[in-house]
This record gives sequence, structure tokens and C-alpha cells, in this order.
Amino acid sequence: MAGFRSLARQVRDPRCDLALRRYSLRKCLERFAPYGHRATWDHLCSRHGFGPEDRSPDPARLEAALTEVEEARDLWLAHEARFAARRRREKHDGLRRPAGVDTWQRRTGSGYALAWCDNPRLHPSLPLAEVLRRLLDALDREPGTDCPVCAPPHLAWGEGPEPHCVHCGISVPRELLTPRALTQVATPLLAA
Repeated sequence: MAGFRSLARQVRDPRCDLALRRYSLRKCLERFAPYGHRATWDHLCSRHGFGPEDRSPDPARLEAALTEVEEARDLWLAHEARFAARRRREKHDGLRRPAGVDTWQRRTGSGYALAWCDNPRLHPSLPLAEVLRRLLDALDREPGTDCPVCAPPHLAWGEGPEPHCVHCGISVPRELLTPRALTQVATPLLAA
């Protein structure tokens, strides 16, 4: 099974036919898809101007989409390295149980569905790296009352265990919200 970097090389390889290059980009999303596979694919298609079913998209657009994914992945890998180093120090100092804010890190350790979007068509329009940067910055602050990506307090309960932002579509990790904010999150009927 090919890894992310091997698949990325195929996306950029002009000797590969366009169908394989597109397929390789989709396979990259099996390794790293911040919104989940379908929502991340829809995000890349809309931001880089090729159709979700287009079997021979412009190679430059595929490469631009790959670059966006790689920038976000690099940011995530750097965060994971910092997290692992911090946990090693904490364990060395006798702190075996991770802090409450680390719950999100444990759930998303692979880099998949970091900012899950229940609706594949509703996702942030910002670049993936910027969305991820905002989420990671929010982890370093005290819990708040609104969406860490788009800021307005338009949160509602979806099908999953996390409230989602009705404006940008991401599931907002509970660790980023105050207990009061969690109790004030609208039910799906009220948000509709």
C-alpha cells in the first residue's frame, strides 16, 4: 500500500495519465483528510476548479490541490511532533494521564477528520492549512463560546458527539468550548 509521499509523487508525475494522477490525489485523502474524505475532496474541487467526477482535470489544478493538502499535512505533522515531545516530558515527570484538551488529539491522531464535516458540501472556504492553524491555535487558548474557524457562535448539535458550526460545517471539538457554550448549543430543529 502506497504512502502519502509516494502518492503525491504520482500526482506530480507528468508521465502518469491524468486518471491515475487524479486517483492518486484521492488516495492521498485516505491518509490525510481534515474534513473527512468526501468533504475534503469537495473542498479541493471547489477551491481548485475541477469537478468531483472529472476524470481528466487540468494537471496544474491537481498539483495546486495537492500543495494545499501538503501544507496542511505539514502543519499537522509538526503539531503531532510537538505533542509527542510534550507527552514524553510529562510522562517523564510522572504525569501519566493526559490533560482534558488532549482528548481531541487522541481521537484524531492520524490526521483524519480533524475538522469533521457531517455535510460533505458544507465546509470552510479557507485553505486547509489556515483552518487547521485556527483549530490548533484554539487548543492553546482557554475554551470559548464560538467556532474557532469562522468565529460566529452558530453552533448546533448534529448527528455526531460534537456540536457543528452551521456556518462553516466543521464539528467543533468539545474541548474548545466552555461548559456554558455546550449547554447553549442549539438543537438541530432550532438551527434549521
